[in-house]
Amino acid sequence: MDKLMNDEIRSAVRENYAKVAVSGSAGCGCSPSCCGTPSEVRAADISLGLGYSSEEVAAVPEGANMGLGCGNPQAIASLQPGETVLDLGSGGGFDSYLAARAVGDDGQVIGVDMTPEMITKSRRNAEKAGFRNVDFRLGELENLPIADGIVDIIISNCVINLSPEKQRVFSEAFRVLKSGGRLAISDVVATAEMPDPVKKDMAMYTGCVSGASFIPELESMLRQAGFENIRIRPKDESKTFIRDWAPGSKIENYIVSATIEAVKPQA
Repeated sequence: MDKLMNDEIRSAVRENYAKVAVSGSAGCGCSPSCCGTPSEVRAADISLGLGYSSEEVAAVPEGANMGLGCGNPQAIASLQPGETVLDLGSGGGFDSYLAARAVGDDGQVIGVDMTPEMITKSRRNAEKAGFRNVDFRLGELENLPIADGIVDIIISNCVINLSPEKQRVFSEAFRVLKSGGRLAISDVVATAEMPDPVKKDMAMYTGCVSGASFIPELESMLRQAGFENIRIRPKDESKTFIRDWAPGSKIENYIVSATIEAVKPQA
């Protein structure tokens, strides 16, 4: 894609998720394209379906969970007290707050999101709930506002697929990780070639569908960025909730949720 098209995609994504932040609606997993009011689509129920526990859902500030995601990166992150965590595409702060509880007062969580409305929402939630070890920053994943080599682990939930420059995202992730740092994310991966109408539908892109990459493509990008011990595990059972993102479109025939893990080599 050329630079103009990349900027158009970022603008569409930013606009779409700004609407979610301002409206207070819940999404359908990753896709905000089927958003309803909180009474119509309960974010808590969606998150339980994505693999979060009832205790995790209840532990975050009100409004932080908007039902956006395609898995639970906390389940594979193995967070330890005192670690520094980076949450890519932090949204309302749901995963950031769970990570903050896991790393404790001696740890730190940095959430990065390119949507000003999301940053405003997450900062307000953090202040109300008294979180002191979370820092939300406005920025693009391709140009992270993070110093080199300060992060122990990077988490993300169904966001990297939204980037039109995924190689830059992984290269930036590699840059900010410490030696031996790790990547533990949930995202969607492509399992079949999508029809042209789906590929060209901007709503499908902003809804975490047409921006999905095939597993070999992701593995290649991660290796090029410098990562090792790469493990990408698709979850076929995710087709059950992916079907609800765009009812009747059969998108579950083209994408599934997956866990993506990798390690920055020890220097």
